[in-house]
Amino acid sequence: MRSRKSSAPELPTQLGLVWDVPGLMAGVDEAGRGPLAGPVVAAAVILDDQQPIAGLADSKVLTEKKRERLFDEIRAKALCCCIAEASVAEIDELNILQATMLAMRRAVEGLRLKPAKVLVDGNRLPVLKIPAEAIVKGDAKVKAISAASILAKVHRDRLCVLMHEQHPEYGFATHKGYPTADHMAALREHGATAWHRTSFAPVREVLTK
Repeated sequence: MRSRKSSAPELPTQLGLVWDVPGLMAGVDEAGRGPLAGPVVAAAVILDDQQPIAGLADSKVLTEKKRERLFDEIRAKALCCCIAEASVAEIDELNILQATMLAMRRAVEGLRLKPAKVLVDGNRLPVLKIPAEAIVKGDAKVKAISAASILAKVHRDRLCVLMHEQHPEYGFATHKGYPTADHMAALREHGATAWHRTSFAPVREVLTK
């Protein structure tokens, strides 16, 4: 099955992943589509071939300690990178898919260097002015996407710690906003915070009750 592409002119593919065009390549990934609270975060990374980073992988298969170490190494060695967000208000207004695409576009547009091509994890693409390709399971196949997944995940986890400091009764530092049994119990007991996505059914149901 061919990966979905943007409306940019078709270009030849190399191994079905990276377009055979000269210039820099950026990897893009997101974190936080599933949680009931907090922003959705996206990152874009252009790696430096002269400074390889060992151990890059999908952030979900790495330990927290390994992600934290790689976060600092990516920030230090990448040619450039950008982390961007779409807020809870934007998620509720646009829906989570469109807010995710918005965060991705902001991450790409925030890069100090302009890439010649963009590879995005998943099967959908944000609206970009740069040729782009969606790569299913790209965070396990393309090192730049792996790096982006790590930046997005660590950044969002740190936001969840800040959310926890503001509202310790919800346990954001532990469940990161996902609908665990403890989180749902806290929602029913305390109601929703300003961090909660009111467009998500579990939060909306608590508010209506």
